[in-house]
Amino acid sequence: MQSLGVVPRLWPAIVSGEKSATIRWHEARIVPGPMRYRCDGKPERSAVVEVLRVTDLPLSEVAAHLGRQADWPDAVLLDGMREHYPDIALDDVVQVIEHTGANTTH
Repeated sequence: MQSLGVVPRLWPAIVSGEKSATIRWHEARIVPGPMRYRCDGKPERSAVVEVLRVTDLPLSEVAAHLGRQADWPDAVLLDGMREHYPDIALDDVVQVIEHTGANTTH
């Protein structure tokens, strides 16, 4: 099963179902179907989601694609992404992975 790690601060949003998408850059290709999230640093925590759609687009278009323009103006989105990917720019193409709520296994 495909798998992605996630930082601990995002774990509650995954488990609650609040987080229904993730943005990845220069990581393994994700495809529709089951996917397991693993909480970085706490491997006993995992949750399975169903990936519904994966869209490749420039980072500058992600907020509009997900209907989050008010929450993620370019500067905010870029700042958040640089926490994980220091070299990312707004014109870099990312994977937007949209999924169902999580079934927590641990």
